Amino acid sequence: MINSGEFSMTMLARLVFMLSLSVLPGLGQAADPLEISWDTLAPPAVVIENPFETLTDDQMDTLRQILRFEALAERSDDAEASTEAQALRKQLAGDGLDVDGLFAARLAIMEKREAAASGVNEELVGTSVRLPGYVLPLEFKDRKAVEFLLVPTVGACVHTPPPPANQIVHVVYPEGIEVNGLFTPVWITGTMVAQSSVQKVGYVDGQAPVSVSYSMQPLLVEEYGG
Repeated sequence: MINSGEFSMTMLARLVFMLSLSVLPGLGQAADPLEISWDTLAPPAVVIENPFETLTDDQMDTLRQILRFEALAERSDDAEASTEAQALRKQLAGDGLDVDGLFAARLAIMEKREAAASGVNEELVGTSVRLPGYVLPLEFKDRKAVEFLLVPTVGACVHTPPPPANQIVHVVYPEGIEVNGLFTPVWITGTMVAQSSVQKVGYVDGQAPVSVSYSMQPLLVEEYGG
């Protein structure tokens, strides 16, 4: 005969067991990878103030001349070039322009644009994703590509200039995939990692460095459309 205390404990044990059946399977299932496009790899856009937008074409040309004359004067101690640069500076100062301030803004804009081209989307880092792209092989083993760059367009880095660093993924895949020449289209699935690197891409006449912001050791590489 079961007393009331034993009955309560038995019912509680059954309740816990039933709850575990409904919860544990869900915990054991990995979340489906997030299918993404290349534009999501870039960080949120940053507004860059551009003081050059209000300048006339003549003023922009004068700034370029100042840069050339001052570079020449610095390289060869050319007094005439230095005099020309000073005269042009006075001309722009007469227009109410701060030449040194504009040159400083130019450097700041260049730095911000470079950061925007190499920065990563922090919301994707550590996330399981599925991304389509083209394979640019870096290393082969047993006639399979075991290391490659995934790029968004055909010809990137070889026939056209490299995309921004955050538009390239360095992929290490020991299992290897068969490729039919350059730029085989595939899907890669795995965890996206923020890892800056410089990879050497081979050309007919040598190698060239390519900056990369992401890396992945995918769980799966499959033919595009598969």
